Amino acid sequence: MTVFHDRREAGRCLAAELKSYAHHPNAIILALPRGGAPIAYEIAKSLGLPWDVFIVRKLGVPGQEELAMGAIASGGEVVFNEDILKACRIEQEDIEAVILAEQEEINRRERIYRGDRPFPILKNRVVILVDDGIATGATMRAAIRALRQQKPLAIVVAVPVASSSSCQEISALVDEFFCPLQPDYFYAVGAHYEKFPQVKDQEVTELLTNKILNDPL
Repeated sequence: MTVFHDRREAGRCLAAELKSYAHHPNAIILALPRGGAPIAYEIAKSLGLPWDVFIVRKLGVPGQEELAMGAIASGGEVVFNEDILKACRIEQEDIEAVILAEQEEINRRERIYRGDRPFPILKNRVVILVDDGIATGATMRAAIRALRQQKPLAIVVAVPVASSSSCQEISALVDEFFCPLQPDYFYAVGAHYEKFPQVKDQEVTELLTNKILNDPL
């Protein structure tokens, strides 16, 4: 099974795929934290592009939190996995409680990662949205829907690995899609990395404080 050594190596592989965007005057990379941050950093460093984070949280099924019933993005955009909702028969009040908790976590991360720094202006820009991989696609779909409201010129999604079904689904929603590793058998994103530790808030903030690569607006 083909694997990446770690997220940094995966980011360098994606940078090679995205070389047509090197030093693009109107492009910006947005990472889905926390796992997407090291990857975005490597792409930005290689291509000479600004980068930032765009926060999206999975909405886990109560009692089975690893199972995604949907996702919520900065700005409140929510996407549901309807099949999961039907199969699990989740009460509306339980859904609303999960949404509230994850919105609070989004607000917390915004404060930690950004502080007083404003979110970049995305109107008429090429947004390259990256993560460390795609499993169900709920998180990425929520991000795409939320970013469309910012009226970017184009949305490009770039991930190191994804299931074939997610590749088909996400590629249909964006202007360009890059995914060098699309295994026939997909178990989990982390299974395709030799090293896949949890990325901590401190690592994200340290990467973001490299002002050489950050966009002030």
